[in-house]
Amino acid sequence: MKLATLATSLLATLALSMAATSSAQTTLKVGSTPTGSPFTFLDTKTNSIDGVMVDIVNAVGKDAGFGVQIEPMQFSALIASLTSKRIDLISAAMFITPTRQEVVDFSLPIYSYGEGVVVLKQDTVAYQSFADMKGKRVGVQVGTAFVDPLQKSGLFSEVKLYETTSDLMRDANAGRIDAGVLDYPIAAFAVAKGQFPNLRMVTSFKPTMVNSIGMATRKGDTELMGKVNAAVTKLKANGAIDGILKKWGL
Repeated sequence: MKLATLATSLLATLALSMAATSSAQTTLKVGSTPTGSPFTFLDTKTNSIDGVMVDIVNAVGKDAGFGVQIEPMQFSALIASLTSKRIDLISAAMFITPTRQEVVDFSLPIYSYGEGVVVLKQDTVAYQSFADMKGKRVGVQVGTAFVDPLQKSGLFSEVKLYETTSDLMRDANAGRIDAGVLDYPIAAFAVAKGQFPNLRMVTSFKPTMVNSIGMATRKGDTELMGKVNAAVTKLKANGAIDGILKKWGL
């Protein structure tokens, strides 16, 4: 009788232990994009998404006690995938904007920058503002914070929309548009790596849409956001996030 009781007790303890382990190893689906170096991109050697925001979300997950499963998708699909519960978290080069904050919740800011402009190398004009580019054909990525201001400016002969930054820069590189407007670090990284040999960064340009990027959760998911923000605060304080940024040249 005593042996049976002991066995029952041991089984109950084992079950509790396994449940605790399972809980501790919860894996979250994290939306990220395959184009957006150095923040997120498809590493063809490993066939997986890599970059700044992947490293940061992995560090956050490790500190907060959850696993990370990266779900690659187009930038324009990230928020819809989050609100429809296809994913649990967004970790990409996504600006924290008032419009987006109406739909999702953002973490503490992680990194700040503005828009960058790329043009053909033979275009040597020292553009300083969009007003200097009046009448040009410009390209911009769908879903980014740059689309609305460019379309509403009335300055350009065409504002062409692209699903990916690679498509945008490919058209700029081929001269099918006069200029590409996109996240400065993404443009600078691609140009520095020689991925689009006909393009140059317009270093004279002064960005007007400077903002911060952060991770996003579904509106009202205070438990997850609390864990993310606690981890981000800790990783900023101990230099881990700075180390990741430096690793990727930021």
